[in-house]
Amino acid sequence: MGVHDTGIEALAAAARAALVREIDAERVWDGDPVWREAFAAVPRHLFVPYYHVVGERGYERRWGESPDPEARERWVRGAYADAPLATRLRDGELLSSSSQPSLMARMLVALRVTDGDRVLEVGAGTGYNAALLAHRLGADDLVTTVDLEPEITESARRHLAAAGHRPVVVTGDGARGVPERAPFDRIIATCELPTVPRAWLAQCRPGGRVLTPLATGLLALTVRDGEHAEGRFLSTPAFFVPLRGDVPSRGGDGPGPGGAVPAGLPGRAREQEPFRFLLALSRGALDPREAYALWRREGEPGRGRYGVTVDGGRVRAWLDDPAGPYVWPLP
Repeated sequence: MGVHDTGIEALAAAARAALVREIDAERVWDGDPVWREAFAAVPRHLFVPYYHVVGERGYERRWGESPDPEARERWVRGAYADAPLATRLRDGELLSSSSQPSLMARMLVALRVTDGDRVLEVGAGTGYNAALLAHRLGADDLVTTVDLEPEITESARRHLAAAGHRPVVVTGDGARGVPERAPFDRIIATCELPTVPRAWLAQCRPGGRVLTPLATGLLALTVRDGEHAEGRFLSTPAFFVPLRGDVPSRGGDGPGPGGAVPAGLPGRAREQEPFRFLLALSRGALDPREAYALWRREGEPGRGRYGVTVDGGRVRAWLDDPAGPYVWPLP
């Protein structure tokens, strides 16, 4: 028995169709049905031959090669749940995951890929996102995906080949991009960074687009040239595994979905996820009380009112207007 059993494939096809309908209901890809076609065609279960879900005793492993038919069914149904899946752990630390499919769909739509675009993905993960991109573009060679861990890139290659795709998979530091494959029209990161690496702008064509998780949000930048880019955050929250490699530290983790808010702030601040986003985005630049006063004074803004400007060696975050008055530096 295995992942290519006729019964498993039939169950996977039905579960995949149900997932597409679930994302349909959220109206994620209105106006861009090519992504619906990609999610309907690319078999996610081939990219997660095993994964971990949180159970009563910690992480529970689900495996497509289990000798127990019921366990195999739980595995394939879970593979098509609209949920992130932990795929690689080390000493209890999450190293790699397959992101929530509806969030992946939102990110891919926001990337604004067009026919013929060359795309760099930072954070190969399971290879599933690269397969979706390759399906959308209709040419594997237009997609490059990079990850620091050789084990991750090797498994991503295997998964991609099993699904019939062979994009370029590179083992390396994603913060440095993949200069030998540049220039790119689009760059998408599927791991969290504390800032925008300058190497990405240098490897992106003028007018290109960069979409990257930053401070529990998704930042969409338009590149002017190798030194300049600007853009706003999407309204969607996003929590990703941090990029490992040559990137600066923010000096501590920002508050996540249930993360701590510094003492001395009103109790309701702990309940306000949009404020925790500002706290993460301004960490080290704004005092928490100052950030809270700003947030309250400006009408409790959500993510979509914030943006980032890259100007040479400077990276600045801002609220509403890149010219100010509310501007602060990122690392």
